[in-house]
Order: sequence, then structure tokens, then C-alpha cells
Amino acid sequence: MTTTSATIERPAAPQSRHRWAVAEVEALFELPLLDLVFRAQQVHRGHFDPQEVQRSTLLSIKTGGCSEDCGYCSQSARHDSGLARQRLLPVDEVLANARAAKARGASRFCMGAAWRGPKDQDLAPVLEMVREVKALGLQTCVTLGMLKEGQAEQLADAGLDYYNHNLDTAPDFYGQVITTHTLQDRLDTLDKVRGAGINVCSGGIVGMGENRRQRAALIAQLANLPTPPESVPINNLVQVPGTPLAGAGALDPFEFVRTIAAARITMPASYVRLSAGRGEMSDELQALCFMAGANSMFYGERLLTTDNPDADRDDRLFARLGLRAI
Repeated sequence: MTTTSATIERPAAPQSRHRWAVAEVEALFELPLLDLVFRAQQVHRGHFDPQEVQRSTLLSIKTGGCSEDCGYCSQSARHDSGLARQRLLPVDEVLANARAAKARGASRFCMGAAWRGPKDQDLAPVLEMVREVKALGLQTCVTLGMLKEGQAEQLADAGLDYYNHNLDTAPDFYGQVITTHTLQDRLDTLDKVRGAGINVCSGGIVGMGENRRQRAALIAQLANLPTPPESVPINNLVQVPGTPLAGAGALDPFEFVRTIAAARITMPASYVRLSAGRGEMSDELQALCFMAGANSMFYGERLLTTDNPDADRDDRLFARLGLRAI
């Protein structure tokens, strides 16, 4: 599937689709790695051009001071990560970053704010950011935490293309990572986003100490949403000193590839994104992830608060692999 317009269209969902049991997804993880990657690549080629990768740039528009206790997050006020708290960026500064991202070749501009959820007075400048960034010809995405009634509709009216709200991890592991809000709170926000007609960006984080079955359960829950997310970011934990998950055992790189492949097979029409943790990945590992069905990535030297590979390195990798940015 080749797309050149500013808005990436997702194929229409079939009238009925397979619902994935956790055991079925776990069985995918258990396949020999090359068999799994081969199967994922076959699925990928049935829905996408295998040489095309969507590139998004992520900007923290309000950093630090979040009231939540997510164990992986440097922006929690409950963790001593040394991160300086910053106010919401002015619209002009956000637009300057968006123009630079577009000039480097990103097609989507994502804006993240460290809130439990936006207050109404917080939302007004974000709506302006969405309108102005969209006017540049970029897709727009925001991640603002949990939404109240009516806020998704305001974002939709401003022209928002995607709302990011990750499920993070398996239902039975969730309480070991976050205690200040529930998984159902997250699902409720996704329902509001869907109801407003905004595309969903939702994925998770691996390498937080979960086991393979729990990674499979995360993928199954995403795939079994009433409509699978149009965009599925798969994050490999970046261990930030001062957060509770600093010091967690590193995930086997091949297990990360298996997670990408399972996401591709279970959500064949979704964009599967290489997200946090890519800075620690070799070019060869990233190439294997693309073979396993990843076709989206964060592009640019910085994510919200952690480093990302520089754009020149990514451009060289694309050239070496014969990939095209969309």
C-alpha cells in the first residue's frame, strides 16, 4: 500500500476478525525466530509496501511534574530523576520544531505533555498547536494523559489526526508498574478518542520485568480492542536513574523482535512503530525489526526526555536498506 498524502489512510476493517487468545499470541512467540519473522513479513507485504517506513517526530511540550507514579517515567514528580520541570511551551516554539521536523522528512508531529490529564485551560493552547501544525501539512498527534468528557471532541474539531495513550503492559502486570490510575482508566480514554473519530495510537513497553506470557497478553489486548490501533508503538524500556525500574534486567534483543513480529501478525493493517529504546539498537537489530513488520519510527534526536538516534544516522540506515520515508 503506497501513500503520499499527508493523511495516512487505514484500510477498512473487515466485518469480522479473529480475536486472539493470549495462548495463541504466546504460541507465536514460541516459534523459531526465523519462521516467526518470515510469517510476519508475509503478513506485512499483504498490507503495506515493505520498503516504506512512516517517520514521526516527538516533542515534549510540557515536561516533568506529573502526579502519576508510572515506574518507567522520568517525568513523575514522585521520582528523583533529576529532570527539571518546565511549563507548557509557547506555540511559536512548537511550530519552529514542527517546521524543522518536516524539513528533515518527518510526516507526523507528535506533542506530549506530562499531565495526568489536561485541564480545560491547558487544552486551549494545545488546540492551537494542533491547528497550526496541521496547517504545515503534517499529521498531528498528541499525548496528554487521560481525557475528560468533551475533550476528545475539541481535539477532533481542531483537526487532530492521532491520540496516543499506551496500554503499557499486560493486565496482570499493570499494578506492578502503575498504581495511581488503572488500566480501565486508559481504556476509557481510548473509547473517548474513538468516539470522537480520532485515530488511536496505542502500544506498550517491554523490558520492565514482565515475562513472555505477559508480553503476549499486551499484544492480545491491543489486537482485541473493538478496532485495533491505527498506530502501535512498541517501546523497549529506557532505564532512567531515579525511576523504580532503573536496574531492570535488559530484554534479549531477539525477544524484542518477536514482540514486533507478534504485533504485525495480530494487527496486520496497523503501523507498528519502533519507539523508545531505539538509540541502544544496532543497525542490524533495527533491520531485523523492519523485516519483522515494523514500518514506523520516531525520527529525530530526542523523544520526550530520552535520546534517539540522530537523523543523519537514520538517513544512512534507510539508504543502506533501500527504505523510503513516508
